Amino acid sequence: MSEAKVKRGVIVEFDFAAMNGAELLYGVAEEVMKADEVEFSPRIEAQYLAGGNYQGAIAEYFAVVKTKKTAAKAAKDISEAFVKALGAEVPKAVTPAFCGFVKALVQKGVKVVIATRADVELVKPAFAQLLGEDVTLYQETSQTYGSVKWDAWRRACAMNELRNLTSVAVTGSGYGVKSALLAGLAAVAVVNDRVAYQDFGGADEVVETLDAAAAKLVLKVLKVS
Repeated sequence: MSEAKVKRGVIVEFDFAAMNGAELLYGVAEEVMKADEVEFSPRIEAQYLAGGNYQGAIAEYFAVVKTKKTAAKAAKDISEAFVKALGAEVPKAVTPAFCGFVKALVQKGVKVVIATRADVELVKPAFAQLLGEDVTLYQETSQTYGSVKWDAWRRACAMNELRNLTSVAVTGSGYGVKSALLAGLAAVAVVNDRVAYQDFGGADEVVETLDAAAAKLVLKVLKVS
């Protein structure tokens, strides 16, 4: 990859930044735990699951409550149910505001990578108006509850011909901010009520929604005028 081909980039954690995937994930996890007759609440999610590996975090919680249910099955059920739910919800989140966010970045020569855990072929038509040379749809199969680890950001850069030091991660959690910083990216966070308790320290900017105004802040972080 030559210097001439390297662009400034933005990687959008679509499921948690462009839409309230944190709320959707909580609902999915609650249903699975309820079916397994295991107590679940926002406090339990925050204490045991948020930011952790699905199976490892659930195993830790199951050990505390001393259930005979298997963490592996619960993790698989939550992960699969979440991906299925995203298939229906992701297209709805491709709003005029989000399109304005992406277009404002592209107009300044920034490459935008839209990362999602949803089936890319299923949701791709919803992004048709945006996709092109400087906007790509990328599938991230993270097993981290509500976030991704640092290597996911690095992988997204490598797979999309971007460099971490000239890219911004747009994430929907405090855990995402920390992992982006560890990966060497700048971070812009989108905060909603479900994740407001998390630590967003280190984020270059914190916003409530992705729109043209948020794009201006991202461009400022990228030092693009």
